[in-house]
Amino acid sequence: MRIIDLEVYDVRFPTSRNWAGSDAMNKDPDYSLAYVVLRTDDPLGLAGHGFTFTIGRGNELCVAGILSYKSLVVGQQVQDLIHNMKDFTRSLTNDSQLRWLGPEKGVIHLSAAAIINAVWDLYAKIEKKPLWKLLTDMSPSELVSAIDFRYITDYLTPDEATELLQQQASTRSQRERELLATGYPAYTTSAGWYGYSDAQIQQLVRAGIAQGWTHFKVKVGGDIEEDVRRVALVRKEIGPDRRLMLDANQVWDVQEAISAIRRFKPFDPWWMEEPTSPDDVLGYQTIAGQVAPVALAGGEHCQNRIVFKELLQLHAIQFCQVDACRLAGVNEVLAVMLMAAKAKVPVCPHAGGVGLPEYVQHLAMFDFIGISASLENRTLEYVDHLHEHFVNPAVVTNGHYQVPEVPGYSADLVLRSLEQYQFPNGPVWAATADGRL
Repeated sequence: MRIIDLEVYDVRFPTSRNWAGSDAMNKDPDYSLAYVVLRTDDPLGLAGHGFTFTIGRGNELCVAGILSYKSLVVGQQVQDLIHNMKDFTRSLTNDSQLRWLGPEKGVIHLSAAAIINAVWDLYAKIEKKPLWKLLTDMSPSELVSAIDFRYITDYLTPDEATELLQQQASTRSQRERELLATGYPAYTTSAGWYGYSDAQIQQLVRAGIAQGWTHFKVKVGGDIEEDVRRVALVRKEIGPDRRLMLDANQVWDVQEAISAIRRFKPFDPWWMEEPTSPDDVLGYQTIAGQVAPVALAGGEHCQNRIVFKELLQLHAIQFCQVDACRLAGVNEVLAVMLMAAKAKVPVCPHAGGVGLPEYVQHLAMFDFIGISASLENRTLEYVDHLHEHFVNPAVVTNGHYQVPEVPGYSADLVLRSLEQYQFPNGPVWAATADGRL
């Protein structure tokens, strides 16, 4: 089987219209996908689907970045790619002229992620397995061979990674059965978006409790008095026994963060997410040392495995939030999850965006089955909008992700959605004068 074409689409959803997805840093996001389809010469039309996530303007940059890799992908034999994932990934991230635009960060890394994720989707479809099951059935040596360990061997070597995986290999089937029976625990962000009114928040929190949610996240980072008032409102609604998480989306300096987090301590936050710049590893370390027992969560904007390595080495985060699109595909996510296992830091992937729940359910489930072997202090983010645009949407019941059964990485968009929401000429966008709703 050979890849005969790489198609890429700029797909945007007008979430800014109702403030869904809003936070203190990103107040009017339009959740968007730079969406890739890898066409093959398979007579049945088998294709790999993947994407990277943005929040609107700039999505066209990822589309251009993906197209810049096209010549490195089209014409390749699929078997050569899926059995040499590390080498294929490095062929993208190590292309010298494109690497200059990163290296391994920013738009060019997001673009590589979309392609690499599409290859993993194709791999899982060929094997007729959902991605989590594909990973579960791979041997420790096969998994390790897919990972690029360059720049992280001072913290985790391939031999150490193999040993971590081997420790859990004999009991994988037991945890697989547990997942199939109960699902993976989740938390909701959908009740606490920054732009929501008090009445909306109260209504959504009460509905969430009725649906079985036990973990709620609230966006903060604006006026501190207003933030404290809103957090108090949510804590009153959910009671003392449910968990409350806060997310500042990077808006504070280090000292501002320390001061603000101390104001929230009476409301018993389980974690504070992204309190400062995602690149400020020493800042995270300083904040963590000053605000305990409030834990720090970070990683959704962490640009690569190297920065994660530093955060984990310095004990600067207590919850590791990998993002399936910002890291360069499944390979790099595996590297980070293994480093987190060595550091004994729970992995709670970021899923606050269109398509991210569909992706990260596979990653979290494999982390439990194959790497961490634990659900203690682990929960997976869920947002409750835009799932209808996916052929195989994520399903949450009673606060738990249900295990995907369809082969692939759950990335396939519904064809009508792909047509309707293309930017700028799809019907949804062409009807507006300024390209926004």
